[in-house]
Amino acid sequence: MAGHNKWSKVKRLKAVTDARRGKVFSRLSRDITLTAKAGGGDPDGNARLRTLLLKAREANMPAENVDRAIKKGTGELPGVVYEEISYEGYGPGGVAFVVKVTTDNKTRAAQDVRSVFARWGGNLAQSGAVAFQFLHAGQFLITRDQTTEDRLMEVALECGADDVITSDHGFEVRCDLHLFDKVSHALENAGIKTESAEISYIPTSHVPVTDLATAQSLVKLHDGLEELDDVQNVFSNEEMSDEISAAAHG
Repeated sequence: MAGHNKWSKVKRLKAVTDARRGKVFSRLSRDITLTAKAGGGDPDGNARLRTLLLKAREANMPAENVDRAIKKGTGELPGVVYEEISYEGYGPGGVAFVVKVTTDNKTRAAQDVRSVFARWGGNLAQSGAVAFQFLHAGQFLITRDQTTEDRLMEVALECGADDVITSDHGFEVRCDLHLFDKVSHALENAGIKTESAEISYIPTSHVPVTDLATAQSLVKLHDGLEELDDVQNVFSNEEMSDEISAAAHG
């Protein structure tokens, strides 16, 4: 699951059901507001905002929702003040988790995240207890129909990216956090569309999961965290076979 869980997650998000569409819109709105606040509301000068606008378009998010989220970030409209927080924890089997939250109520967010961990056999950890097991970096996923490995390598190296990884699913480009916007610009200018582009926590070590009961609890923990309104993203370092993963999700 570790090698392709990111690709699998992207596919799941693209196939979002109508029942969850409101949650997706809410997450995108918060991200757009924070990004516009940090880098301005003009997508031409804010690569991260441009990436989010593409995500919003793919999710069929109404234009008025997008416009409102940008204006809240730039201060043109009054809005809730959001904070970004990372929670670290351990799930069943000692699997490490980093949970990214955007919230207007830190106390509520912490209680909700702690409750989900406890329900599915995990626990929250102190800051720094888990994060060292992940690389905090820019991550771009690109399908094979977008480019060749040689062309992508050329573009990535030219803009200062750290690595290009090839797999059966496609290509993955990694870069330093501070180069995210530059790499995003370079890929866009080269006409290379990304399947996913985000600041990510990428596991540097993995925890093998071979027990079905543990795998099922991990799936439920992931689902429980993803369903929380304040949670924007969940990263973890489990590694399981396709068979165990399919059985756990089934």
